Amino acid sequence: MATIDRVAAAMQTVLGATAESAARATEAVKRRGKLSGAHWVQTLVFGWLANPDASLGELSQTAASLGVAITPQGLDQRFTPEAAACLEAVLAASLAEVVMADPVAVPLLARFPAVYIQDTTTITLPDAVAGEWRGCGGGATTGAVATGTAAAVKAQVRLDLCRGALHGPVLEDGRTADQRLAPSAAEAPAGSVLVQDLGYFAVATLAETDAAGRFWVTRLKVRTAIYEASGRRWEVGALLATRAETALDLPVRLGARERLACRLLAVRVPRSVAAERRRKLKRAARSKGRAVSAARLAAADWAVLVTNLPVAMLSVAEALVLYRARWQIELVFKRWKAQGKVATWRSAKPWRILAEVYAKLLGLVVQHWLLLTGAWSHPDRSLWKAAQTIRQHAAHLASVLAHRDRLTEALATIAWCLATGCRLDTRRTRPSTAQLLANPSRAWLA
Repeated sequence: MATIDRVAAAMQTVLGATAESAARATEAVKRRGKLSGAHWVQTLVFGWLANPDASLGELSQTAASLGVAITPQGLDQRFTPEAAACLEAVLAASLAEVVMADPVAVPLLARFPAVYIQDTTTITLPDAVAGEWRGCGGGATTGAVATGTAAAVKAQVRLDLCRGALHGPVLEDGRTADQRLAPSAAEAPAGSVLVQDLGYFAVATLAETDAAGRFWVTRLKVRTAIYEASGRRWEVGALLATRAETALDLPVRLGARERLACRLLAVRVPRSVAAERRRKLKRAARSKGRAVSAARLAAADWAVLVTNLPVAMLSVAEALVLYRARWQIELVFKRWKAQGKVATWRSAKPWRILAEVYAKLLGLVVQHWLLLTGAWSHPDRSLWKAAQTIRQHAAHLASVLAHRDRLTEALATIAWCLATGCRLDTRRTRPSTAQLLANPSRAWLA
């Protein structure tokens, strides 16, 4: 019930008072009329949450459920630069509302106060809004609009696997490198674990995280300098080529300058996987007129991780499972783009498109809060099914948002539906992330 109360308070704050203030500050609403700033934001958020392909006519019906009569043409006239700025401001304000569930009952995760996975996804925008968000150039087609990539926005998300807290989406120019977006280690509680991909890899950043009392599990860039206890320098491919074991757990130091103490964990992959990796490396090298080094080809035989977690806190199999759980952030983006359709739209008007992106992202933040009320406490949850269930209740949430008691009742109903009907099927041959987290020894099967 505490999570439900917290979600209700966050929804009323962000979609109510915050939305109204943002509309005034950005002049999206210049005078008091039939459609207030809060009603404008709620119409778009709940309308597109219920149906990501909603037309203006369907959005006007959402407005009607809020007690506001406005025509589709009236809504269309309100998609201005000021309206987009209003929605962007409300989305940014939602980041301060950190909603958490009770810790999920998984022993591996329970060892740590938080286990963060993070990544970014890019949304290509019409070139007309390049002054707002700078892309990298080139060409693309997004939604119904042919675009270049002069304009794109990158959304970074960090998710706590223990309690479900969502940090983001933090928006930056599409051309921004992931390493520049890495959050400070000081933002995470001491003893927490950061699981990240190569896009964030930098030995200096890992050293800062280590010094702050936080842990990390990450893949290793092939050309990173590695030092054995004897002081001998290696590249990972050359080092692994000297070993005959199936699995390795070696104390090493990373970086020519940092000499950061950590563990190098390596497990041989199936021959078919290694062969496919080599084909991809050679194909990529040919496209650039280069040759692949012998060390890089040798590294294709292994799954390689590095971590500063001691052996007593994390075994090799557990590290593989924990890193595999990083895929959950990719599934967040898949739900956002496939179900929430945050990167597609029906209009060709740049400011309406930008407003739609912000409104859909805001709706997906609200959706995540709702997931925490009834789905998160179950390790075998299906968040895909849960998102479908939430969309079915979006219109009702819009109509009761202003009434705390009725909103709490609606959230309790959603929580019950999520808890009873949104579970994964058990797999025998390809265990799910939930199954692996519960039994890390199955990592070798996965």
